[in-house]
Amino acid sequence: MSKEIKRIAVMTSGGDAPGMNAAIRAVVRAGAFHNLHVYGINRGYEGMINGDIQRLEPRNVGNIIHRGGTFLKTARSKEFRTPEGRANAYDALVAHDIDALVVIGGNGTYTGGMVFGEEYDIPIIGVPGTIDNDICGTEWTIGYDSAVNTAMDCVDRIRDTAESHSRTFFVEVMGRHSGFIALSTAVATGAGRVLIPESTEGALDRTIDFLKKSMKRKKQFSLIIVAEGNPFGGASEIADLVSTAIPAMEARVAVIGHLQRGGSPTRIDRIIASRMGYGAVEGLLNGQRNVAIGLINDELTFTPLKDAINNAKPVSAEMMRLAEILAL
Repeated sequence: MSKEIKRIAVMTSGGDAPGMNAAIRAVVRAGAFHNLHVYGINRGYEGMINGDIQRLEPRNVGNIIHRGGTFLKTARSKEFRTPEGRANAYDALVAHDIDALVVIGGNGTYTGGMVFGEEYDIPIIGVPGTIDNDICGTEWTIGYDSAVNTAMDCVDRIRDTAESHSRTFFVEVMGRHSGFIALSTAVATGAGRVLIPESTEGALDRTIDFLKKSMKRKKQFSLIIVAEGNPFGGASEIADLVSTAIPAMEARVAVIGHLQRGGSPTRIDRIIASRMGYGAVEGLLNGQRNVAIGLINDELTFTPLKDAINNAKPVSAEMMRLAEILAL
């Protein structure tokens, strides 16, 4: 029989994402509703190893739902990847009589949680907190909508300059391993082309052909969205390649960078984070363990952590086709 859960801990790990605070708030308040003791682990797995753990009451998470980042802080931990580090982390949880964990983060956070849960037989639920939206088992990750909205706002502003000066802008957005942010930004801003990690071999040539045709029909400006992890290089490298192929084109580069991580979460991210944080607590109390919570067809679901980690989440072929058709 599983041990009765009376004390749970919540932590954030990896890259920060808008909405993480809303998820923490939901975990704490849902836990309080069920008369659980809830603890916050500062600085992710590194804080767990060091015993940087504090009791959280509902009042401790007041006035944070609208704040970006994570008030529990985050860090990446090399020590947690070692058996000795995980042993120290477990000792810290035992010292606080913690029965279960809610870990908020991305693939690396899930991997650490899965290994830890298997080694020490502790129930763990992962909550997808990453702007990249690349976690399998959920249609939305916390922070994705906010990141796209930030990128969209930046590209809208760049469009004003591009149009005023009749220039082509190559705008680099985040996405080392997936093109969700870039693809959504391209569709939302009416960009001419988008280059993402999933781009096929001829994507750069098609972009050059598109720009040549645009110049022939006297199009005044163009916007090309570039995911940082696309196979052809960063926005600056691509701009140089295109300029070599089209010497008459006046190109500029803009890198949005970490602006996409910060700022207040959108309405969608606040609601998603709240639902997932609440769902994680409910899941633990209903016997779920070593799973990731997700949202599919607007319903909360649970996916084994190993599947959420190992299964790839492809970008939408329909969205790719939409981006190309609407750019004509």
